[in-house]
Amino acid sequence: MPNSATPTHCPYCALQCGMNLTPQQDGGVAVVERPDFPVNRGALCGKGRTAPAVLASGVRLTSPLVRSGGALVPASWDEALDRVAEGLRRTRTEHGPDACGVFGGGGLTNEKAYSLGKFARIVLGTSQIDYNGRFCMSSAAAAGIKAFGLDRGLPFPLEDIPRTGCVILVGSNLAETMPPSLRFFNELRENGGTLIVVDPRRTKTAEQADLHLAPRPGTDLALALGLLHLVVAEGRVDEEYVQERTAGWEEARAAAMAHWPEYVERITGVAVPQLREAVRLFCEPEHAMVLTARGPEQQSKGTDTVGAWINLCLATGRAGRPLSGYGCLTGQGNGQGGREHGQKADQLPGYRKLDDPAARRHVAEVWGVDPDTLPGPGRSAYELLDALGTDIKSLLLMGSNPVVSAPRAAHVEERIKSLDFLAVCDVVLSETAELADVVLPVTQWAEETGTMTNLEGRVLLRRRAISPPEGVRSDLEVMHELAARLGAERGLEKGFPTDAEEVFEELRRASAGGPADYSGITYRRLAEENGVFWPCPAATDGSGGTEHADDPARDDDAAGDEATAAAAHPGTPRLFLDRFATPDGRARFVPVSHRAAAEEPDDEYPVLLTTGRVVAQYQSGAQTRRVDELNTAAPGPFVELHPRLAARLGAADGDPLAVISRRGRAVAPARITTAIRPDTVFMPFHWPGEGRANTLTNPALDPTSRMPEFKTCAVRLEAVES
Repeated sequence: MPNSATPTHCPYCALQCGMNLTPQQDGGVAVVERPDFPVNRGALCGKGRTAPAVLASGVRLTSPLVRSGGALVPASWDEALDRVAEGLRRTRTEHGPDACGVFGGGGLTNEKAYSLGKFARIVLGTSQIDYNGRFCMSSAAAAGIKAFGLDRGLPFPLEDIPRTGCVILVGSNLAETMPPSLRFFNELRENGGTLIVVDPRRTKTAEQADLHLAPRPGTDLALALGLLHLVVAEGRVDEEYVQERTAGWEEARAAAMAHWPEYVERITGVAVPQLREAVRLFCEPEHAMVLTARGPEQQSKGTDTVGAWINLCLATGRAGRPLSGYGCLTGQGNGQGGREHGQKADQLPGYRKLDDPAARRHVAEVWGVDPDTLPGPGRSAYELLDALGTDIKSLLLMGSNPVVSAPRAAHVEERIKSLDFLAVCDVVLSETAELADVVLPVTQWAEETGTMTNLEGRVLLRRRAISPPEGVRSDLEVMHELAARLGAERGLEKGFPTDAEEVFEELRRASAGGPADYSGITYRRLAEENGVFWPCPAATDGSGGTEHADDPARDDDAAGDEATAAAAHPGTPRLFLDRFATPDGRARFVPVSHRAAAEEPDDEYPVLLTTGRVVAQYQSGAQTRRVDELNTAAPGPFVELHPRLAARLGAADGDPLAVISRRGRAVAPARITTAIRPDTVFMPFHWPGEGRANTLTNPALDPTSRMPEFKTCAVRLEAVES
């Protein structure tokens, strides 16, 4: 038990707010402010403040569970691990390695994500691995790679936001999803800058805006194109920047000019004067930014939609310059790092591509295997879940709850039930874990050490503050034990360390030279520097090894050792200031055009549904729904609708309403408000049961990112007799 506060980070969203944990007499911890961390400066939302409640006895799992006679019953670790190994072994023997699936989570530490990808590919030999971060920012990642050659959520620190001139915030209600970040936008306005919010609802964030644009759900692409059309028509293109730092402008320009303001108004419902005002506010200051979140990204055309907003930045010279640029507000705690190191279907550590021969050789050498033995790319997250019980017979799942969080959730639940074998590693008995054959109780944030990468690309050290309860082990221990039981060679078994820092040292070597290069980062640096921004390569010579090194003579205690060499590179808080990460250093315009959502309203389903979060709950709610304070603030689902729509239905506030799509039916009480468009309803997605919003959502996939269309589908509403 530590005698003083342990500095660490919140277990929830991608801000990864700094906090201190102090030991309590009952063996738990209390959260106190940590004002030295620049992202939140001590501020915390209710979820962060109450996070220790999930560690309490009776809330979290403390014993392995195995299915016996139809019920989950306590078991020893040896019995539980033997059952998992046997289930996976039997599937491989009878159906081949690709019949084993692995599904990870955006809340896993970098060490766990790295080990899970390695475990899938060299122990199970399966290509069938993906993670719930696919549902987070994959469209923004795909668009960023097309335009800039590199994906990192924010290419600049949050601290730059108050110093810019204008921010267009697209599809983010950060006042509720990441409240401590709102102060950056308040400071922006206090400094004379302006905030434009794009959202079909007048959210708490939109209430803070200088201009609120409320487009019809699914039309963000047309809106961005309409703004770019006006930039061209009004002579606001930065021609010198376009010529010197970009490629592909003529094609993108032609596509935008087909989206004239009146046409865009008809599509989006945003009036032409508002479009013109948005362009004026964005273009008049010297600096400006566009930030997107799940609103424009969780669409079947999400990659093109983000690409259109990037085109707006490029045409106005607002990328790769100080205090300007495009960025994505990552949602999950390690949504950024989680996909950089191998638990995504097409990637290897360091954000390398799995189908790149050089990448395969590099990672295989670190792992000590033949690169030809590494499987190729597998299915994306929803496609993997959809294949359960047919092509995929067994599933190992860590840190995810797709029974609540996946689109077309009732179908996904049936697919999970059809598996021959399901093993789940989690802190609590989630709705998905309740269906498992084996449930393994694993440590969570305050009980373990590991690294996370926040929405800025800042790698952080989360420190263990207390010991886990007896009977709880880490995911790293689980993978180590399963590797041994599945007959891995002796050398390979040693390749699954249980110590997080040892895993991170291997991750550094595996990421070296890749787009997400962590090789110059050490635990010591993370502890001393409040995090380090990637890319951060290790120094390779006496000059410091890269052009970014600002102090190659920096001295650590052990001069000449690896930590000293690594410290020569300061990390990269701001990307693209000299060149973009493309072969010629130029950013790429990508020509895109508006197209309809995969499912538009019709006579049978005349209303649009959009989904999102509320301030007191997080993701599928598996943890936050177990905290009394949070449940008091947000006790259950609801249907937000406009008074005009409510009047047509004869519904009063609080009346139960059925929301019906082509995929199912959900029931929740009405919440009537003028803060939403009359043609749209909103449901939060944190709850299971009859109020499960994702029963309704559409799994139509973006062709590039494979992101499902969570943010819009056609529904009808019916009154429910109480």
